[in-house]
Amino acid sequence: MNAYIFPGQGAQFSGMGLDLYENSPLAQELFEKANDILDFSITDIMFEGSAEDLKQTKVTQPAIFLHSVILAKTLGDNFKPDMVAGHSLGEFSALVAAGALTFEDGLRLVSQRAQAMQKACEIQPSTMAAVLGLDDDIVEKICATTEGVVVAANYNCPGQLVISGEVEAINKACEALKKEGARRALVLPVGGAFHSPMMEPAREELAAAIENTTFSKPNCPIYQNVTASAITNENEIKANLISQLTAPVRWTQSIQQMIADGAKHFTEVGPGKVLQGLVRKINREAETDSATFETNA
Repeated sequence: MNAYIFPGQGAQFSGMGLDLYENSPLAQELFEKANDILDFSITDIMFEGSAEDLKQTKVTQPAIFLHSVILAKTLGDNFKPDMVAGHSLGEFSALVAAGALTFEDGLRLVSQRAQAMQKACEIQPSTMAAVLGLDDDIVEKICATTEGVVVAANYNCPGQLVISGEVEAINKACEALKKEGARRALVLPVGGAFHSPMMEPAREELAAAIENTTFSKPNCPIYQNVTASAITNENEIKANLISQLTAPVRWTQSIQQMIADGAKHFTEVGPGKVLQGLVRKINREAETDSATFETNA
């Protein structure tokens, strides 16, 4: 069975999507539509902007979404997923690619999500840290016993867990994790504490937008971050998307469940190859590759 996976924030690069724009009339049409919807030229920033320009949250999230979704659409008949999943932001790309959301609605939601998260980041200083070389349960225990807000946020693969929360609490937790034997506990250069209770203001704002958006039954199951299980019901999809901002990304568990349900081959759709690396760390037997577009789309 073929699984298609969609990357999240951090996969962006200068020049992303330009090859699609130049070689596919369909891609060109969708990129131009995106400029109209967003009311600024995101293509200029994607194709010619610096890494610094691409780091702005209002740009990063829509840019990665557009690269992934437009690439999936240029695959035409070659895009035949038996199941899909996306890492954090990538869940929106997966939902559009699987037919649960329209391109336009998906882009509007991603743009609103980015702006809501940016606002939440500005309310209170917060951050995230990558923890390498410890079992998940040890990391969870230290988070639970550290004063302040600090939680497990991204279960990326065995031995790699990202924690999220208040700056001071993250620093304290990192010290405790190193003492416990973590190979690394490194504060990340991010704008805030994604997938933690600190994102509650963003969750409330996005909830209203998601509730007012029409979702369809996807063409195949989507393995959502919050549940790490196959979902096809529109109302469940909505509820999980709303919960996602304050809940952890269960990527390890999602990939394990997809494999248990028959996934043999994982194709990453979008910029970078980060997810392929994580899949191979989760299960060495899994086959992975990157999607490549058809120029005649």
